[in-house]
Amino acid sequence: MRLTPCQAALAGAIGLNLLLLYCAWLRPGFGGGGGGGASPRCRPPREVPGVTVLLRDFEDFENDVAGTARSFAALPLPVLVAAETAPYPPVPLPPGARLLLLRPAPDRPPRDSRPELHVRTRHVAVVPDGTRAVPGLLERMRATLETGDARVVAAPVGTEPLRCLGLRVELREWTARYGPGGVSGGVCGAVEGAAVLLLRTRDLFNLSFPLARPLPTALFVQAAVRGWGLRVLREAFPAAPPALPASPHNRWKAESLAGARRRRLMRDLGIKLEVLADGGERWYGCTKDTARCFGTVHARTPQYLLAGRWTPPCCLRALRETARHVVEALEAAGVRYWLEGGSLLGAVRLRDIIPWDYDVDLGIYREDAGKCRWLREVEAAGGGAVEDAEGFVWEKAAEGEFYRVHYSRANRLHVDLWPFYPRAGVMTKDTWLGHPQDVEFPERFLRPRLPLPFAGFTAMAPNNAREFLELKFGPGAVEKPEYPNPAVKRLGQGD
Repeated sequence: MRLTPCQAALAGAIGLNLLLLYCAWLRPGFGGGGGGGASPRCRPPREVPGVTVLLRDFEDFENDVAGTARSFAALPLPVLVAAETAPYPPVPLPPGARLLLLRPAPDRPPRDSRPELHVRTRHVAVVPDGTRAVPGLLERMRATLETGDARVVAAPVGTEPLRCLGLRVELREWTARYGPGGVSGGVCGAVEGAAVLLLRTRDLFNLSFPLARPLPTALFVQAAVRGWGLRVLREAFPAAPPALPASPHNRWKAESLAGARRRRLMRDLGIKLEVLADGGERWYGCTKDTARCFGTVHARTPQYLLAGRWTPPCCLRALRETARHVVEALEAAGVRYWLEGGSLLGAVRLRDIIPWDYDVDLGIYREDAGKCRWLREVEAAGGGAVEDAEGFVWEKAAEGEFYRVHYSRANRLHVDLWPFYPRAGVMTKDTWLGHPQDVEFPERFLRPRLPLPFAGFTAMAPNNAREFLELKFGPGAVEKPEYPNPAVKRLGQGD
């Protein structure tokens, strides 16, 4: 059947109308379609040559946003001031500068709070508050970026040079480690000091947290996870002339807010420990006054293992402190004890707690339990909890005839004390939890007990520890690490 010219024109018109209707349906605010974002095929290309200046890190109560924006807008460059809510007192922005409110509001379209829809240039410069523009410097940074192997270029602000740092992010261990940088081809992982950071717009908005504060730290950590390098230019941007000294109250507010933002950022990034270049540490996880970082363990497999992580470092620290405290109390009381199960395995393999373990196990002679004041008090309390002078909590475990010592009332990381007694030369106990390694063993392994480094101190262990472990876990237990319950999660499976 042949189409007449009239029929062909009619079919073309219908097709064009359907295409236009489809594009309109994908636009935000049209009938709920398209997930609230315009289709890339139905809008003009976002990226155009140039650099957008982004101001993000500043305080409402004391800032130089107006001066910084005015300096860069005069080049002229587009300036975007990004904030959760409108600064108060209001900031008078110059022509060429716009305020982007990141917190969605019910009376605004969703696209209004999506920064990636408001930066149309191919590059973006993250500029600290109080920076002054230098004609041509952003272009030189852009040239360095496009001709080199780095994904971020930094230039100092002020007279102090930037310090180049290495940065290794160990997500499995919840840790970010800083160290000396620039030794291999001059590429850094992070910089110390005020800096303008330039990167491609598509790189910035492909990050999981593109505008989290403090923004430089957020960029450095996420860049390190992706293996991006950072190059530093020597040429600097001037800093604004010093204003009047901040009042003590404003300094306190700024420091408090900065600390809170950094803690929130590390929580979002899954970092619980920063090891600084000078060896210092910043901790963001659980403490003696908070709950531990994970909930009830099911099937001997904590939730963090299923997420591809190991025991958070703050939890390992709490376990080490609790184990040391318990061992000191037992030794002072003359209670014969020894490292048991996975704790002995960690001592033989690593001289430490196994990095995915969630408790510490010690065996004791049942007849010695009464020598320890805290175990006596637990029995006198009918198995109830007794808190010692250092805040550790001793109690009878609900699961059976053994004891448990918690890091604190709030933090339930613990050491289990298993009372064994000899019977015909074999060490046995009254409570068995059904673990494959939960078995009787000859008393000869405890005659004598031997010292073994463990978790930063020395603990007593069975003699011939390797044979003891192979009796409990099977041949090759020391050389073949495995998660507690391979039926649920095996080591290397999805890690």
